Amino acid sequence: MNIPAELKYTKDHEWVRVEGNKCVIGITEFAQKELGDIVFVEVETVDETLDVSDTFGTIEAVKTVSDLFMPVSGTITEYNEALSDTPEMINKDPYGEGWIVKVDMTNVDEVNDLLDASAYKALIEG
Repeated sequence: MNIPAELKYTKDHEWVRVEGNKCVIGITEFAQKELGDIVFVEVETVDETLDVSDTFGTIEAVKTVSDLFMPVSGTITEYNEALSDTPEMINKDPYGEGWIVKVDMTNVDEVNDLLDASAYKALIEG
C-alpha cells in the first residue's frame, strides 16, 4: 500500500499536501481501493470557505457514494476539472493526477492535527 511520507492524512482517508498556506486534497490509495471503480466526483464548493469536517463534495463509485470532508479549514480555490471527464484518474493516480481540490488554508496549524504516514498506516492496518 502506497502511503507517501510527505503527506498528512485523515481518519476519513483524505490526504493533504501542504504548499505554504495552501494545500492540495485527495483521497488515499486505500480509500480508492475500498470504493472500487470511481465513476463521478462532485464538488460544488469552489470559492466557499469551509470548516474542518465540513462536506466539500461527494465521490461516487460503482458500489457506493461517499462524502468528502475538509481536513483543514479554508477556501476551496480550485477543483480538478480533469475529474469531470476522467474520474477514474483517482483510481489510477490518487496522489498525483487524481487530486480533487486545492485550498487556501485559514489556519495552517490545523495540519498538525492530521495523521502522519505511520499513524495512517496503523489506522488502516487496524
